[in-house]
Amino acid sequence: MSTLLGEGLARSGLSKTQLAARAGLGRTTVQAAFQADGPPPSAQTLVALARPLRLPVPELLRLRKEAAGEVPAEDGGEQGPGTPIGQWDAHLLEVHPAGGVDGSFPDGTAAAAGPVLPGYVARPHDQALARAVQDVLAGDSRIVVVVGASSTGKTRACWEAVQPLAEHGWRLWHPFAPTRWEAALDGILRVRPRTVVWLNDTQHYVGDLRHGEKIAAHLHALLTRPEASPVLVLGTLWPEYAVQYTALPQPHERDLHSRTRELLAGRLLTVPAGFTEDEIGQAAVLAAKGDALLADTLTRTSTDGRVTQDLAGAPELLRRYAQASPPARALIEAAMDACRLGLVVPLPWSFLIEAAAGYLDDHDFDQLTDDWEDRALHELTRPVHGKHAPLRRARSRPDAALPGTVPSTADAAEQGPAFRLADYLEQRGRRERHDLTPPDSFWHAAHTHLSRTDDLIELARAAQRRDLDQWASHLRYRAADLGDFNSLYVLALMRERAGDHAGAEVLYRQAAAAGDVDALHDLALMLERAGNHRQAEDVARQATAAGSIDTFYDLARLREAAGDDEGARGLYRQAAAAEGATALAEAARRRENHGDLAAAEDLYHQAADAGHRSALSALARLREQAGDLTGAQALFQQAADADDLSAIYDLARIKRKAGPPSETDPTLPHPPRP
Repeated sequence: MSTLLGEGLARSGLSKTQLAARAGLGRTTVQAAFQADGPPPSAQTLVALARPLRLPVPELLRLRKEAAGEVPAEDGGEQGPGTPIGQWDAHLLEVHPAGGVDGSFPDGTAAAAGPVLPGYVARPHDQALARAVQDVLAGDSRIVVVVGASSTGKTRACWEAVQPLAEHGWRLWHPFAPTRWEAALDGILRVRPRTVVWLNDTQHYVGDLRHGEKIAAHLHALLTRPEASPVLVLGTLWPEYAVQYTALPQPHERDLHSRTRELLAGRLLTVPAGFTEDEIGQAAVLAAKGDALLADTLTRTSTDGRVTQDLAGAPELLRRYAQASPPARALIEAAMDACRLGLVVPLPWSFLIEAAAGYLDDHDFDQLTDDWEDRALHELTRPVHGKHAPLRRARSRPDAALPGTVPSTADAAEQGPAFRLADYLEQRGRRERHDLTPPDSFWHAAHTHLSRTDDLIELARAAQRRDLDQWASHLRYRAADLGDFNSLYVLALMRERAGDHAGAEVLYRQAAAAGDVDALHDLALMLERAGNHRQAEDVARQATAAGSIDTFYDLARLREAAGDDEGARGLYRQAAAAEGATALAEAARRRENHGDLAAAEDLYHQAADAGHRSALSALARLREQAGDLTGAQALFQQAADADDLSAIYDLARIKRKAGPPSETDPTLPHPPRP
């Protein structure tokens, strides 16, 4: 057995760690299964390993029995319907596949042997199923019907529950062909002990109008017949069916489900729609250990907890996208591009319809029918497993405005219906379409149909990143028309960079008229760079009056860079008058850093005269660097007298540097650390 496992591992190219992740087993369990001198692994472990290694399950189980010294029982009679549990594949029992259409993992790599099962997180209903399994192992028959909405994990829970029975030689019977009810009626009375009767989607059995009650009666007889015990009947139902089959009829109304109601009484087990926060945490642990399917789904479901629905619906969503009609595929790709470029969902249907035209080639575009929009809408909104759909219509919640205020629903009514792209397809689009540039129809539709300024701004930025400057400008103008005056400012910057100073000035002034102070600031700098100094100073005064605190300072820096030191000092004085002494001190530091110490001293003097407290200390340090210790000491003394605490320690330092302190020296010989 260990030799067969080793050969399969070698062919697969997997490491034992990777094998453990894909088989849903622990690393220690996998390591023990490959040890030739150890105890034989459980049947459940072998079944889990067989799938990724593409090994025959019956052969592995036979080798296990030989290794364990077990001899199959010889009863000489009919075995009854069913097959050993270890020979079943979960997906043949209608557990929804996860991953890609072809069983691939989210990263695109193919599974070794078709679809794989993601790791399993046990929840409270699993404990109830486990108790039923313990009861049948003790010799009692049981029936449990798991109730939950679509794709909440009902069938997977049943599959996990029966795995311990595989080690005890139990069989599983899934009545399926030629029809479910026919197979059930044909085989129920032949069921032998130690059999699981698998009634997934139980409505197909007990809900049949002609034969459902008879099947319910036979199941009841099976559960109560001593010679058939123990058996385990497992079923699943949607909540609406459970209500229908257990509700009492109205007076004078025919009772269609009396035997079914009796069969189900006390045997229904509810599965919650979503994972709790703790269960999400358990799933995250499995994901961190290498479960790619769980890791992928948690990127979409960690907040709403609908993990099983996402796992079940993702493959079908991908299939629907891969096999969509050309118009439907164009709509999906337009929605993918909208989401990845920053649009806030939901997306207006009118936008998607116009944008989709550019995603069709000439042949497909010419084939469009007059009703293509309705056909595509029907195709894309039809649900898949887990009640997902490629596109889902967004509904507005009731307006929560205070009484007496006008509800804000007019805009939504004017735009018409809007839709959300399925999260799985959105993520797929982000990965696969990352480097693609949408066609012109996309940008034109955005300009025509989008009315949220944030959306328009995001798309304008996306257009700029793709060197689509004309579309970026059109979208910015549209945003400005809708009230985003900052877009005027951005448009002015774009015009200035393009060398259109006249156009930029018009836009800067429009933005300033709308209250954008930065527009005046940048207009002043543009005029200064163009040599229009007087106009620049006039605009700087307007900017300062409007609240810009650094326009004169920035103009002075430009004047310095141009070599006009006298003009720069004049602007710094205006900055001090308009903005305070801080601007002068900052200018002095800049001149000091550039080595222009004379200009720095002049500006520090002006800053000190304007009341800047640390300017005197800065002047003192310049005097000290020049070797004028007497002048430095005098300036530090003035700073200390002006309550500049740091100057006190500098004054003591200068006095020590000038010579030994006298016994009457009042300064601090060992200043404390600041």
